[in-house]
Order: sequence, then structure tokens, then C-alpha cells
Amino acid sequence: MTYKSLIAVIVVVSAAFACKSSNTREPGMTFTQEELVILNQSDSVMYLTVIGDKSDSLILRKVSRDFTDEELQSKEFKTLARNLLATVQDPSQDGVGISAPQVGLNLRMIAVMRYDKDDKPIEPYANVHITYLSQNIKSGPEGCLSVPNYRGIVPRSDSIIVSYYDINSGTHKTDTIGGYTAIIFQHETDHLEGILYIDRADSVFFSQASADERKLFEQQGAYTKPAWWPYK
Repeated sequence: MTYKSLIAVIVVVSAAFACKSSNTREPGMTFTQEELVILNQSDSVMYLTVIGDKSDSLILRKVSRDFTDEELQSKEFKTLARNLLATVQDPSQDGVGISAPQVGLNLRMIAVMRYDKDDKPIEPYANVHITYLSQNIKSGPEGCLSVPNYRGIVPRSDSIIVSYYDINSGTHKTDTIGGYTAIIFQHETDHLEGILYIDRADSVFFSQASADERKLFEQQGAYTKPAWWPYK
């Protein structure tokens, strides 16, 4: 069975037991069998879900849940953090951020390139929640590993307050973040809510479009519409 086929089976099985996901789990609960299959099958680079695939789309559109305290201490948790970093930094991807739903898991973990730090590391964060969004909005270009071949112009808050479990220190923290790093955090935490940047974009265009075509898209708020496009 291919990994994509495995993902499809897991989605079907999960849907049979729950119509929607929950952000939290009862204390003491640990990973489901379906989650463990994915967590334990990959040594490093993981399969990436894409919006054009129906089974992948079900994962990308589902709200992700927090890790329990027990899960935060598990080897599977550490494996996921390590593999998320390996996947987003793989030369075939070369991304600036990634979320667990993009590797088939509706768990509340992301990895973000910290442009606000001197060495610009990509760092993993768990149980991430944005608790404040500034009212000062700026629009800029975004792309997504799960929406290949497209880019969009997306309005975002220029500063945020984010709470998370810091994997390196094993403590819960709150940070105020601005600039491009804040945009990446917003993009990746949207994934945890089942939201894609194309839902928020003022314009979306094929990434190979010419400069003149892109300018026209931005001016008119126009959308290119691939076959799978269910949006406005």
C-alpha cells in the first residue's frame, strides 16, 4: 500500500468515528492508532498533503487538536517535531513554514522560519494559538506547499501575540512577534484551523504567470480557477 493510499484509509476510518475534530482531549489520553501509524512510519521527510487530492483535502480542512500533557512527553511527539523540520527543509520543498496537517496529522504543531532571529532558524512549536492580532493590516504575496503552482496576495496583521509549548525548553510561552515572521505564524496556524491562504487572499494567480498578468490580478482581485477550486 502506498503512503497516499494509507492516508486515504485513515481518513475514512477516522470519519466513521467522528464527524468533526476537537481542539482538546481528555487528560491521560494519547495518540490514536491512526495517528501512530503515520507518526511511526516515517524516518524523516514525510508525505505532503495537497488540496487537489480529495482525501488530502479532508485533512487540510479539519480543525487540529492540542497535544495532551502525556503526548508532549512522548517519543512520537519528538519524532514529529524532527520530521516536520526535515520535511520543510528538504531541497524538494525549501519552505519557510509547515504544519502537521500538511503531513497528514490533525495535531497542533507547526514549524516556522524565524526571520526575526539572527541565524533565521526554523523552529517547531506545539499547541500554538494566536491570542492577539493587530488591526494594522498589510498585504503581501504568499504560497503554500499544499497548494502547489499558485501564489496569492493575502492581507495579514503586522504583529501578533502567540502562545505555545516550546519544544526545546519544555515550557509554555507567550511571545509578541512582528514582520514577516508574524505572517508565517498566521499562515501556519490557519492550517490548524482548516483554513488555507487562498480563503483569505485578495487575488490568486498561477505561479508562472507573467509580471503583467500578476499586476492585473492584484488590481482586479481576480482569481485563476483550477479544476478543484471551490472558492469565490
